[in-house]
Amino acid sequence: MLIHIPDLLSKAQVTEFRQLLDAADWTDGRVTVGPQGALVKQNKQLAVESPLAKQLGAVILQALYQHPLFMAAAIPLRTVPPLFNSYQGGEHYGLHVDGAIRGLPGSGLSLRTDLSSTLFLSEPEDYQGGELQITDTFGVHEIKLPAGDLILYPSSSLHQVLPVTSGERVCSFFWTQSMVRNDQQRSMLFELDQTIQQLRAQHGDSSQLLALTGHYHNLVRLWAEL
Repeated sequence: MLIHIPDLLSKAQVTEFRQLLDAADWTDGRVTVGPQGALVKQNKQLAVESPLAKQLGAVILQALYQHPLFMAAAIPLRTVPPLFNSYQGGEHYGLHVDGAIRGLPGSGLSLRTDLSSTLFLSEPEDYQGGELQITDTFGVHEIKLPAGDLILYPSSSLHQVLPVTSGERVCSFFWTQSMVRNDQQRSMLFELDQTIQQLRAQHGDSSQLLALTGHYHNLVRLWAEL
């Protein structure tokens, strides 16, 4: 399940982010991956402990957890603080699958990476190449969204960032552990939730809609892990 979340950040927020990020000190992106990932990764990142990364990440998480589409699709339990990367001059990240477990900095806790997020902070016309290419059972999807938009996808997906041949691609990326581990179950819950919302908007509440809502929550009870 690939979910496009438009306008997670406003254009004004993106502009402010870019002004701060353009003046930041970037490090080699390979420091956050294992030996296998380092073989196919070539980009720059803000250091995990960077005060700027923490400042901007807090803004993203606040917007994320207030967005009904993200909450419905992810059913989040916890999320890794957002990281930030930059690609230019042919930099890329070859085919890979995200690691299954990530630590939560400063907490001593870890999470299972059920869902990956990429938040675009560059407009598509500002760089050439750099598509996020995700492979799933329905084929290969190339994604290049407007600045401020986010794509949510299963962390188990094989994916890559194609080489940026001109300009600069700046994004934030992070992982979420869902209360519902199984991607198919999450997809079913998301479709049911969206159907309930559409029916409520068209017809208001009814006994049948209340029954569907109860069915949704009973399935969450059945499948959720807390």
